Amino acid sequence: MSKKPQVIIVGGGMITRIQLLPTIYHLQRENVVGDIHLCALDAEPIKRIQEDETLKKAFPGQSIRPYPDPAKVDLTEKFPNLYKEVLAAAPKQSIVVIAVPDHLHYGILKEAIENDLHVCIVKPLVLEYAQAEQIAELAYKRGLVVGVEYHKRFDYRNLMARKAYRSGKLGEFRLAQAQMIEPWYYRDSNFQNWCTCENSDMFTYVGCHYVDLVAFITGLKPKSVSVYGIVDKYPNGREGFLWTDGRVIWENGASLSIVDAIGSPNAAAGGNYQGLAMWCQGEKDAAMLVHSDQYRGVKASYTAAGDEPGDTVYAEPNPDYFQLIDQGGEGLVPIGYGHRSAEYIIKAGCKAAAMADLAERQKFIKQLDTEGIMATPTNSSYNELVIEAVRMSILNNSREVEIDYETGSVKFRKY
Repeated sequence: MSKKPQVIIVGGGMITRIQLLPTIYHLQRENVVGDIHLCALDAEPIKRIQEDETLKKAFPGQSIRPYPDPAKVDLTEKFPNLYKEVLAAAPKQSIVVIAVPDHLHYGILKEAIENDLHVCIVKPLVLEYAQAEQIAELAYKRGLVVGVEYHKRFDYRNLMARKAYRSGKLGEFRLAQAQMIEPWYYRDSNFQNWCTCENSDMFTYVGCHYVDLVAFITGLKPKSVSVYGIVDKYPNGREGFLWTDGRVIWENGASLSIVDAIGSPNAAAGGNYQGLAMWCQGEKDAAMLVHSDQYRGVKASYTAAGDEPGDTVYAEPNPDYFQLIDQGGEGLVPIGYGHRSAEYIIKAGCKAAAMADLAERQKFIKQLDTEGIMATPTNSSYNELVIEAVRMSILNNSREVEIDYETGSVKFRKY
């Protein structure tokens, strides 16, 4: 095995195939990480990844070690506890990349930490504040880096906004509107098996991006939350809050409204519909920040639509989130904030893995917490309080729920 840290990916879904694995392959090609192991619930998504022509073209000669192996098992057979064996077998200080449905995060995180493994995990970290605090404590005691992949933090637009706001150029945040409407074809995907009323909702799944982003830009914390959810049916008959409208009040009295859904037309030119507009107050005039994130200034009309769901003849592709491009040499190179985010977290884990001294790793973890660029369990736990409040509100006819940071709890607002 390579002396570089091994990477174990848990989860073989869309985000692994189109964003995370390309980044990890690139880091392997750059000799930053060693062997790549991929563990999924069953072999079907692993087979899809192994046969993906884009990945073959971009990373010729590179491959993953599959668990389960599609060549040895029935593709539909389930292996719910296989990840435990894979994590236990990994060398200590390896990197785990967790990309599974939200409600499964906590158990896999604990398993990774108990095996002394650094972690990169898709957002949200967990669904409860107490769990986030526990993960932070356990990871720190063992000197393990845990990074939450809120990739919008690594969009240059947002890093520019953070710098401008914190230098006073944008005044004080007062009102904001945000939206992230995912394409209709998501309803035909694995979402229908887990993003259901009892487990999650569209605000929890993608609205959390903009809660985290406003906090990242301003340094403010959310104070109360109310979310209205519309129940809709998936093709398999299961029900989910597939349309949500939320309002977040911040500690300075500002208000952020967010709408989320699986409701963008498949025929639409962009991959989804998303954006943020903030209005702020200066001493002598107003200030504003507007990011129309679904439109990146690129338009194309192809000879035919592609083979992926949602591909259209006329398209407005996003060059900023994630692309594989030819920069010379063998294969293709990943670019965009989706790549930079995962790369940043994995490299942080690699840096910590090279530190033999526990105290040195703990000092590095505190540095990451304080810098606040990468989301960690310590510096972004307000997200878990918001999620608790969201779930409490959406299941109770959108009642307003307050956040108490002193006790780390949420409760219905009393009028």
